[in-house]
Amino acid sequence: MPAPALTTTRHEPLLGVRRRWAALGVLMLPVLLIAVDNTVLAFALPGISTALSPSGTQLLWIVDAYPLVLAGLLVPMGSLGDAIGRRRLLMIGGLGFAAVSAFAAFAPTAEVLIASRAALGLFGAMLMPATLSIIRNVFTDPTERRTAIAVWAAGFAGGAALGPIVGGFLLEHFWWGSVLLLAVPVLVPLLVLGPWLVPESRDPDPSPVDPASIVLVMATMTPIVWAVKEVSHSGPTGAPAVAGLVGVMSGALFVHRQLQRPRPMLDVRLFSVPAFSGALAANLLSVFSLVGFLFFISQHLQLVSGRGPLESGLFLLPGLVVTIIAGLAAVWLVRLLTPATVVAGGLLLNAIGYGVVLVSGWAGSDLGLLIAFAILGAGVGMAETISNDVILSAVPAHKAGAASAVSETAYEGGAVLGTAVLGSVLTAAYRSRVDVPAEVPPAAAAAARETLGGAVEVAGGLPSPLAAQLLESARSAFDSGVVVTSSIAAILMLTAAVIAGLTLRQQPDVQSVAQAHR
Repeated sequence: MPAPALTTTRHEPLLGVRRRWAALGVLMLPVLLIAVDNTVLAFALPGISTALSPSGTQLLWIVDAYPLVLAGLLVPMGSLGDAIGRRRLLMIGGLGFAAVSAFAAFAPTAEVLIASRAALGLFGAMLMPATLSIIRNVFTDPTERRTAIAVWAAGFAGGAALGPIVGGFLLEHFWWGSVLLLAVPVLVPLLVLGPWLVPESRDPDPSPVDPASIVLVMATMTPIVWAVKEVSHSGPTGAPAVAGLVGVMSGALFVHRQLQRPRPMLDVRLFSVPAFSGALAANLLSVFSLVGFLFFISQHLQLVSGRGPLESGLFLLPGLVVTIIAGLAAVWLVRLLTPATVVAGGLLLNAIGYGVVLVSGWAGSDLGLLIAFAILGAGVGMAETISNDVILSAVPAHKAGAASAVSETAYEGGAVLGTAVLGSVLTAAYRSRVDVPAEVPPAAAAAARETLGGAVEVAGGLPSPLAAQLLESARSAFDSGVVVTSSIAAILMLTAAVIAGLTLRQQPDVQSVAQAHR
């Protein structure tokens, strides 16, 4: 029989020890899936390029459509979960995600795949706020909660790194769509065991879901990300500037609407708490660094170094292990050091990881990338664990859905921007540096200039000397673009470390924050 709804904030354990941790185990299934889904497609990009022949912009949208929709709907879905029940929303999201994944695996065109990825974002937005908010309500002891969040964050960061390994194995034996079918066997145990192990919880006095606010959230994120992509593709023209302005204005209207409503969908006044805003920034930027790194390393290992998908995935295994260990170690570290020190230290490690990429040189040393990813993984694991704990500690337990949604919005926003910004810079750098031989037919030359995957595909149909000349130029252009993006990322991470060190010095008091913003 399903557990009764938890509608009050209590300090005694709501479940027995074994059931609490068993519930966490079930909740980790969608966490791992969402994290894997954020990065697993990166290793399928060469196969997708061959099968569906997307343009460079379409290739970026295939990656970004999912986290973009997910990020835009997390806050509304977090509020909806607070109102109707977080477990109920979790089950709806799990069923929808599995069904759409099965459909997307057989997408016949790039446009259909982009639309399917957007639909996955809708159901993914139902899954994610529920997991972290249920953890906040089930684990009432601060030490237990921090450990549970460490496991959750390790699942997120580790799952992001696990994506290339799982994807590599599947792509070694099956077609590109197999990476999307992975959702079905992962979500079946959740749908079967969730109603039994996971307790229902909701806010006894939830804020109403506001359709206008939902529209404003989407109108904020979509134009801004499109503008970033368009600038990389066509340069700084008028259309991206208008789109960016629309996004900024929509964001301002969203904030104004939340401040005016007596029951806002999101209490934006929380952002005036330095620790809350600083933790969100650390969350976003650490994921930004991870996803941006995986975007180029997956292509480098396969298209430059010539490794197979499985070998490329296993190449990143040390980074996966380090990510998980660092996330769990952060729970112990925060007893000795302040949260500000741990989070800032993690972001500093991210900067060092990108610095190693720069040291490896224009040739893109594989050993240098391996070391860089391990350092980066350690930083992400540390920063994600503690920043999420700070965010959840800033609100009362009955508002956990909204706080979880904000935290995961930052995560998914980082995933979108990591690909959109660093991916777009890399694409632009590649196009400006690649030198296609004059003997290549015009249509093939255009494809070769679009992406590295396109150049490899074109080279397969050229005479050997001409193919070798094209591949040498394309691979050199790609790796030189990696150096440019790594420089930008390293500077951003150093800046983020300073911001985290300054803003997280004082932990917010839950009760005072709650009373100040009622």
